[in-house]
Amino acid sequence: MWFQREIRVAPHPRGFHLITGEVTDALPELAQVQIGLLHLFIRHTSASLTINENASPDVRRDFESHLDAAVPERAPYWTHTVEGPDDMPAHVKASLLGPDVTLPVREGSLALGTWQGIYLCEHRDSGGARSLTATLWGEG
Repeated sequence: MWFQREIRVAPHPRGFHLITGEVTDALPELAQVQIGLLHLFIRHTSASLTINENASPDVRRDFESHLDAAVPERAPYWTHTVEGPDDMPAHVKASLLGPDVTLPVREGSLALGTWQGIYLCEHRDSGGARSLTATLWGEG
């Protein structure tokens, strides 16, 4: 079985946001897959996806703090500044984390670890709604 759908994620402020529930809610077809893979691809250059801890909000804040220190806004070396001071740093952060994640599917659900969740990493102050392409494949 192959299946593909676009998932619209509501706008989020800058930061790291758990979207595991939004993704699984948008894919009722997961229940039909006994063994397979789900590939998620974010269709934007200033946001990214990653997998990490789903319990403590401190982890999400620490990710944001680290990336802000590593990729500062208003650095004198940025030349792409016409879209605001958060734009070029957002592109760099998105490239560092990446536009996609691939997750195992087992017995109708994501086979994530106990403390793992899918993060939408919003690197702009006002990034707006985000679009994910979800491709699910596997056997029923």
